[in-house]
Formats: sequence, C-alpha cells, structure tokens
Amino acid sequence: MAPMHPASDSPSEPGRRSGTPGAFGRSGGGTGRPTGPGRPRTPGTPGAWDAFGPLGFQLVLLRRMADHQPGLVEDALRELGVDRSRMREANRRWQAALRAPGRRGAGPHHRSVLGPPEATGERHVGELTFEAATWRVPLWPDLRFEVLTAPGGAVWNEWLVRAPGAPAPALRTVEDLKPWSCTVDEVARAFAPARPLEGTGPALWRLVFTAPDASGNRREYTAEFMWGLLQRFV
Repeated sequence: MAPMHPASDSPSEPGRRSGTPGAFGRSGGGTGRPTGPGRPRTPGTPGAWDAFGPLGFQLVLLRRMADHQPGLVEDALRELGVDRSRMREANRRWQAALRAPGRRGAGPHHRSVLGPPEATGERHVGELTFEAATWRVPLWPDLRFEVLTAPGGAVWNEWLVRAPGAPAPALRTVEDLKPWSCTVDEVARAFAPARPLEGTGPALWRLVFTAPDASGNRREYTAEFMWGLLQRFV
C-alpha cells in the first residue's frame, strides 16, 4: 500500500517515545540535548536553512502535533527547554522559507537543517523508485525521520518510522494503541486489513481498522497519525 499522496510543503507519554517501514509501500536516538537554531536570516536566502537547525525542525513537528496532543507537546517542549512561542516562531520560519521565491521545496533542505542523513537507499512503490533518507530525531530515540524523494527532487513522503533494530511495540488490542507509541505502518500491519483514508491536512493520515479490546470484543476504529505517528482516535 503506497503513501496516499505526495508530501505537502505546508506542514501523549513523554520520555522514551516511539514508528517500521513496510505496509505503506516501502521495502524492507540521538544522544544529548539538541542545540538551538542560530539567529534567523531572511527566509529564502542561502543561509536561512543552515540557521534553522535540528531543534527548530523538531519544533515544526511538534507544532503540527499540538492540535492533537497538547499535553504531550508541552512535555516535549519542557524536555527541549523552550516554550510555545519558540515553537510557533520555528513553524513560521519554516513555512516562510518553504514559500520563499525561488525555493525548490522541502526536499533539498532537510540536509541543510538536519545535516547528513544517517542512512540512504532506494524504496520502490509500485513501478516508482524513490531515494530514501533518514535522520535521528532526539525527542524520539527509537524513531527516524524518513524522507522519500522522487527523481527531480520532489518530496513524495516524509514521516517518522521505527529505527532499524529498535523494538516495535506489541499491538494486540486497542488498549495497546497509546498516543505517540506507534506508527501508521505498525498499526496497519498489526490489524490488517486496514484501510487508509485521505488526511484532513498536510502530513496527516487516517487509518480505518478493526481491533479487539481487552475483553476480546472487536469493532472498527479510525485513528489519526501526524508525521506517521499515532495521535488519537476520531
């Protein structure tokens, strides 16, 4: 099952947070506290992305999740040592840089913001071949941020996936599905056959599946995932 649409340029337990590739068309933790971004330059200038930094990128991920899990986002902001205004500013800068005249989309800029990827390779979705690159995300040491890029540089998909060798959660009942504990791919495989739905915004997925509760009663659920990470039931 392939990602439902190309990634758009627009973009709840703390501590050891959790996401494995496979069911959504793909084959086959950082240490220390991340450093903050430098003084921002005018979005669209060559140095705008270099000044952004890994911390700013994590704040962009959190800003999109704040609408779904505000409590967990607050915990993460405390862990990073920043407040909500810093998060909003990081997101504003990210969007401004993406929309700047002459920009080439998000694809070429992940390396400027996050540095060299931890791993690269190819992913095949049907007859299409994409370049896959993954980066560590200190807030979620068991996950990696994966970007699939089509020939020509357009970003096809970007989301959090389980790091190679990291243990995936045991998903047997709906009670096992805790916010931020598992990825869309893991839920789709654990409760197959699952049916993806079009999300209501960029980087947002919905998945319909049938799962038992702790008493063994089965029913249909719809779950939302932001950046590929479980957020809530709808």
